[in-house]
Amino acid sequence: MNTLRKVEILGQSAKWDSCASSSSNRKVSTNDRIGNAAGCGICHSFTEDGQCISLWKTLYSNACSFDCKYCANAAGCNKNKARFEPEEFAKVFMSLYVRNYVEGLFISSAVEKDPDNTTENMIEAVNIIRNKYKFQGYIHFKVLPGTSYDMIKHASEFSDRMSINLEAPNKSRLAEISSVKDFKIDILRRQAWLKRMKIPSGQTTQLVVGSSDETDMEILSMVDWEYKNFKLKRGYYSAFSPVPKTPLENKNKVPLKRENFLFRCDWLLRKYKFKLNELVFDDRDNLPLNQDPKVSIALKNRDLYPLDINEATYEDLIKVPGIGLQSAYRITQMQKSKEKLTKQRQLKSIGVVLKRALPFIKFNGTVQLSLNPLIRQSGVI
Repeated sequence: MNTLRKVEILGQSAKWDSCASSSSNRKVSTNDRIGNAAGCGICHSFTEDGQCISLWKTLYSNACSFDCKYCANAAGCNKNKARFEPEEFAKVFMSLYVRNYVEGLFISSAVEKDPDNTTENMIEAVNIIRNKYKFQGYIHFKVLPGTSYDMIKHASEFSDRMSINLEAPNKSRLAEISSVKDFKIDILRRQAWLKRMKIPSGQTTQLVVGSSDETDMEILSMVDWEYKNFKLKRGYYSAFSPVPKTPLENKNKVPLKRENFLFRCDWLLRKYKFKLNELVFDDRDNLPLNQDPKVSIALKNRDLYPLDINEATYEDLIKVPGIGLQSAYRITQMQKSKEKLTKQRQLKSIGVVLKRALPFIKFNGTVQLSLNPLIRQSGVI
């Protein structure tokens, strides 16, 4: 099989992994290198739900010995197998880089014979990129479940970011979709190792949403725990989509809106520092899909509104739908300077999304918009 065909097959096989370009604080002290670890950010493709992918994202091999029921590359499912050789992989990446098609690398792989054997080949490829071709730019290295400590430690020496996929939120859910992965040993133990290693951009993880009938509460509880205990930089969520000739080919596709709402709640937990118990779930422990999660939270606490925009604290402002971290900061700076907000256009000029914020705020002693339509939409009354 020629290299171009491998690039096509293995790039397509990697589409299930979500990632985003991220800068790195790794310092390079020599002048004989090319690339910039902090400059990654040119976007060339997008996932189905609009997430920007700015790295060369590919598998090293798609010939997997594992049996994940949702995966097109699982043992017995994939008939179109391909793998790179280390030097071949390095040449392809450098060819893409010098032509300015990509600025960084996301390398993952199916598990061939065993995790260590596959990881050894991946490390050799990355080592060639770093030391033969002198590439100093951004590399995200995907850790395979069950990989040994020494292999992961070696890979960390070449990586700006590393990740290992949870796939499911707990041991019992993972057992429903894979008979060979042990949740605590093969995955959580490896995440604990990554936490202790000096990886410039830290570690991330990903879950397949809906493959094991898990709830949104289970997913967000697990990721929230990892933010607190494993120094997780970011969680990713990939809506399950059935793949022909896999054991789950007849399972219903998960709506992308569910994936999107999980990302929004993750943002609230990670950036806005919301508490898990502030999120709103339905009686099945899933996020209501008829209303934005931040609006649902505000309506749950509707007795606090409307909020006086000129007197509210930063902590209260960031909980208002339509007010983000920057616009909340700008409002508090205006409060400190004794500058009053008296017109809607002032709010718009500092980044407030009026359509979402107006039902929850007031100024000049005047309520801007009634909450009742939103309350009716939520089904609360």
